[in-house]
Amino acid sequence: MDARDIILRPVITEKSADLMDSKKYTFDVALTATKLQVRDAIEEIFDVKVKSVNIMNVRGKEKRVGRYTGKTARRRKAIVALTEDSNDIKIFKDENNE
Repeated sequence: MDARDIILRPVITEKSADLMDSKKYTFDVALTATKLQVRDAIEEIFDVKVKSVNIMNVRGKEKRVGRYTGKTARRRKAIVALTEDSNDIKIFKDENNE
């Protein structure tokens, strides 16, 4: 599997933004991805050194529209901690360096 197929998108929430200060980044990953695959993909894409990877499965929520019920898609989320001497991952574009 290619590195771009493993890492789907960054997760941007208030909690994940607070974790970025301590060099922890949150990503949605493929449902079949393992910790080793996520670590290798992050190191390849962003050119950083990964300290640890925590993965969790997020189940789909029940949603209703009128009398019809359904579920949102399930997903897999990874929290990646970088080493202290590693570079930061630039998720947001710097307006000063355009």
